[in-house]
Formats: sequence, C-alpha cells, structure tokens
Amino acid sequence: MKKLLFIFCAFCINGILNAQTVQKTMNNLPDTGQTTSYTATFGEDNDYNINVPSYTNNGNGTITDNVTGLMWQQGDSGELTIENGILYCDNLVLGGFSDWRLPNKEESMSILNLDRNNPALNTTYFPNTTAGYWWTSTVQYNNANEIWVTNAGGGTGPKLKTETISAGGTLKYHARAVRSSTIPTTITNFTDNNDGTITDNVTGLMWQKSPATTTYTWEQALAFAENLTAATYTDWRLPNIKELVSLNNETTNAPSINTTFFPTIASTRYWSSTTQFAPGSTSAWFNDFQNSGITSYDLKTINHNVICVRGIPSILNIDEVSDGVSSIKVFPNPFTSKITMILATGNEKFELYDSLGKLLFVGKYIDKHDFSNLKKGIYFLKIIDVKTTKLKLIKE
Repeated sequence: MKKLLFIFCAFCINGILNAQTVQKTMNNLPDTGQTTSYTATFGEDNDYNINVPSYTNNGNGTITDNVTGLMWQQGDSGELTIENGILYCDNLVLGGFSDWRLPNKEESMSILNLDRNNPALNTTYFPNTTAGYWWTSTVQYNNANEIWVTNAGGGTGPKLKTETISAGGTLKYHARAVRSSTIPTTITNFTDNNDGTITDNVTGLMWQKSPATTTYTWEQALAFAENLTAATYTDWRLPNIKELVSLNNETTNAPSINTTFFPTIASTRYWSSTTQFAPGSTSAWFNDFQNSGITSYDLKTINHNVICVRGIPSILNIDEVSDGVSSIKVFPNPFTSKITMILATGNEKFELYDSLGKLLFVGKYIDKHDFSNLKKGIYFLKIIDVKTTKLKLIKE
C-alpha cells in the first residue's frame, strides 16, 4: 500500500492536478545561497537574500530544512538505478521514521547551494559523496525512459535511466531520501490579478503575465528588471534560478509552463539573476522553457529572454531596507531628501548611482547630504566596508 501511495503522491507533486491546483510540499522557497558578487550592476542574486538557507542537524542521520520544512537524509544511497532508488527511499527507516520517499525535481533542487560547486551543496550538513547526479521522482514529459535529476554542478535536467553504472552506463546516479514533516496541502496554483500580473500561490511571488519580447544580455536583463514599472509596481527584479524554475511545469513542453496564466511566454531560454559559480565567472544560469525546463548556464554576453518577478519581500513598500544579512538598515525608503541609516561599524564608505549607473555621490557621511535635487526614480546605494552591500532605493 505504501508504494501505491508514493506513486500517487509523486504524480500529485510533480504534475498539475487540474488547470489550477497543485500540491504544496515546501513551506517556503529557499534562497540559492549565493553570496558572491559578480557585477557592480544592481539586481544580481547576491543583492537579494530571501528565505536564506537554514538547516538543523538532528544528530540521527537526518537534516531538517528550516525554510522548506522538509526533512532530508544526511547522506545518500550510493550509486543505483532509478528503480532501485525508488525502492531504497521507500524502504528506508532512518531517524525513527519510515515515510521516506524520493524527492521531486523542485524538492531536490531546493537544497542546492549555487555559491558552491561539485557538489553544489552545503557540505557541513550534506557530506560530500561521489555522486555526479541525484535521481528525482519526476519523469520527463512524454518519455518514461528519462528521469529528472539534479547534478553536482547545480543544474537540473532529464537524463536517460541507462546512464548510471548499475544500468550499464558510466555515470554515478545516487538517491537522497526526503520526507514531509507536515501533510502537503492542495492549493490553487496561480491567481490572475487582472492587471498584467500573476501571483503564484505556492511561492507567494508575483510575475509578469506577458514578459518582454526583447532579448537582453545578462547585465542588460538585470538593469531592465530593476528599472521596470508595471501594474504601478517599481520593485521588479530578475528572479534567481530557483524562483525561475518554480514556474516550470514538467508535465508539458514548448513552453513548459502553464499557458493559461502565461499565454505569451516564449519556448526559449530565460535569464536568472544567478551566476554560475566559479572565480570570476562569465556565465549565468537560465531556464529553458523549450526543452521541458532544463536548467543550465550560458555566457553573460549572450542575449536571452527576461521575465520579471517581485515579492518576498516587496522592498519598496516598506519603510526601511536592508541586505537581509548584516545589521545595516537604510530608511526611509522611499526617501525625499535625506538618507538615514543604521550602520554596522560607522566606517563605511558610500556610493550612490542613478538607474543608468551614473555615480552621484562617493564618500562617508552620506546621511548628512541633501538629495532634494534628485529626480524621482530608482537609485542604487553601495555600502563598502568589510563586505560590500548593495541596496535599491526610490526617490519620491
């Protein structure tokens, strides 16, 4: 009976039950973990710390993700076929629990840390293994011989069952079991706000219903999103790769998205704000809605499409703004003449730029400067100390 329940739940989690209903298994969508800055242009992944990854080692071979609420096997199975991977998770008894299962694609991707590589995991909580890939319960659209996997480099895509060593291949595919600490809930996936925006009720994010048809380089995509005003909102940004992937629907193709709510999205690659981790990296991650949602990376100088997101938090709709990590806070936001702040050390240096990248102020004591003469609009503040912080402000 347990195996039958597992198959049904895997279908529910990975696929849309009807046009608008899905199963929510994660409390919140975790951040990518990327804290490295790769550009002076505001809007990269590093500039937003939303649902910062947090784990608890339970001391019994299990790890609790405090953001998603999921409990994970700390280690993994070792190399095996997908069929044995399902059986392994289904029969696992660990930490006093027997309701383990193979994670779906989104769950498996949730623990990836995009500020690391090979493996793209927090190895303090998930020790390094020889795995090149980890199986998921998500089957490729219209092809039962391909299974979605996450890989040690941080990407995700469908791969042939036969590629793993146990099936006659040459690569190492492992399984890491997961369990839900609470009963998954069935909710309406999307809400059309009738103002050109769509709210994802699973993640709480708001998206453009009809993204721009113009393509951009990665740097241009960051700037476009940060300067976008749509449906009266000015706090749009380029989504990180986990947020972008959350839109993907693996039960369809070309485009692999719910076209009832996103009728004009192109069957092509869309930029994320996440850089492909490497020293001085020149590549960034994208999601390809043409090929069922393959996640990979491309040179930042290549032109790709853009869909913008806002929310969690809506930083321009609160009185103060911070980077979410340090004790630095800037207020009020929006500002009219003065920029006041709570600082970490008091020795910080400041640079203020307009939306086109023009330097307007450099030096200390920015809080004593009068900015009444600035035009209304979006500005970017760089705070330089031990760690450089970039914040987005709006001038009324």
